[in-house]
Amino acid sequence: MSADVRPTAFDDPQSVKEALLHGFDTCRVVVVGDLMLDAYIRGHVARISPEAPVPVVLAADPDPAVDQCLGGAANAALNLARLGVQVALVGVVGGDLAGQTLVGKAQDEGMDVVGVVRAGSRKTTCKTRLMGGRQQLARIDVEDTEPLDAEVQGDVLDALWTAVQRHKPDAIVLSDYAKGLASPGFCGRLFALAKEAGVPVYVDPKGTDADKYRGARMIKPNAAEMAGFAATYGWGHDLAVAAEELREHTGAEWTALTLGSEGIALTGLGRYVTSDFDQKRVFDVSGAGDTVMATITAALAVGLGAPDAMRLANMAALQVIQEVGTRPVDRDRLLVSAIECIRRDSGTKHFDLQDLAEVCRAWQRQGLTVAMTNGCFDLLHAGHVKLLESCARTADRLVVALNSDDSITRLKGEGRPLMPEDQRMTVLSALQSVDAVVVFGEDTPIDVVRSLRPDVLVKGADYAKANVVGADVVESYGGKVELVPLWDGLSTTRLAAAISKL
Repeated sequence: MSADVRPTAFDDPQSVKEALLHGFDTCRVVVVGDLMLDAYIRGHVARISPEAPVPVVLAADPDPAVDQCLGGAANAALNLARLGVQVALVGVVGGDLAGQTLVGKAQDEGMDVVGVVRAGSRKTTCKTRLMGGRQQLARIDVEDTEPLDAEVQGDVLDALWTAVQRHKPDAIVLSDYAKGLASPGFCGRLFALAKEAGVPVYVDPKGTDADKYRGARMIKPNAAEMAGFAATYGWGHDLAVAAEELREHTGAEWTALTLGSEGIALTGLGRYVTSDFDQKRVFDVSGAGDTVMATITAALAVGLGAPDAMRLANMAALQVIQEVGTRPVDRDRLLVSAIECIRRDSGTKHFDLQDLAEVCRAWQRQGLTVAMTNGCFDLLHAGHVKLLESCARTADRLVVALNSDDSITRLKGEGRPLMPEDQRMTVLSALQSVDAVVVFGEDTPIDVVRSLRPDVLVKGADYAKANVVGADVVESYGGKVELVPLWDGLSTTRLAAAISKL
């Protein structure tokens, strides 16, 4: 094994972008595992109790336990659903209110919950956390951890088979939280079922029995789980080396070793590939493993390479560890993060119109304002640079709509453009002020304006607002039109004429 490699760019940025924009919507995943409900009692601490040396939490809500969310395998499923994946959930809940709440929340997220078995003899696993501000002070657990009885186990396996037949999934996720579902016998039947159906299984493990995961395509242990496997099987103290041993032992293609705030290490490529959290502040790693599991599974299921899947999962985890409590990934934020990464690392800023419209919506849903300007930008000069810098100052993101070669020829005559559109796109993409470039072939950019719906439409001060194409459209939905100063005396026509005299 070679030394760690920390990737600085996606291997296939276009495929990453396509997956986030469209690909996950066609992906189908069945999640089976230990279902939980997470509850939070929130408040703030101002004093210590006179009754005992414990903090007094003043509840922030008259009904403080009302803040409930999906946990365990259900949180992995929630993360997949928030990425746009079609999800079927399989597992066990008790015949109690917590079980009803869990199923209802899963349904609200668009999941198929027919595979959720109600077992009146068991309690729904529920973890209630007492929070003082951002600090977790205590946790109260309600759970059954005994293995499922034969009848309930059979019902779950029947439900799993039904879900697989109904949804024809691209992947099965086994989310093992050691709450009684994923016994060796259950896992053996699950892997046999998956093999018969031709569906790969991705495992989030628990405990020290690696044998029961034989047949997985990928296993995602955390550092503590990996240390447990290593101790049981004598794989040594180097967790990255032990992760490779785990991969070989189970026959998996990859292991993705999550290391908390230190990121993820991927094995199975003949080398270790690692990705860290770029020294970001970590507030709470609760649920981050589910986020990593969901994102890697979805990315691999739509055909992304394993290193790109890992880096995307790392970006997703970075979102949730900066929040307090269990939080699912936000697809818009993940898209924005990936676009920023691609823009920084590869300089790729060219989009087709449909994709750019989706990116602009994602920016705007994140509270960012979008400005748009348009032009030929033929033979880019200092006046263009100043114009674009001024345009960029009007909003958080700047989109440039670039005339195609044919449209320039129609507007300016034969001999123009001086530079073909691919070269003009390359030059514009190199400018820090520009966030995205789209080419349009019409004589005006009105269709681009209607598709992108920018917050600000910007042109040079040589225009009157009444003559700015799309001004009425932008103002109709509350946007504004800005006219910015130009650098007098500079134009492509004048420069071309001067060069021709040399």
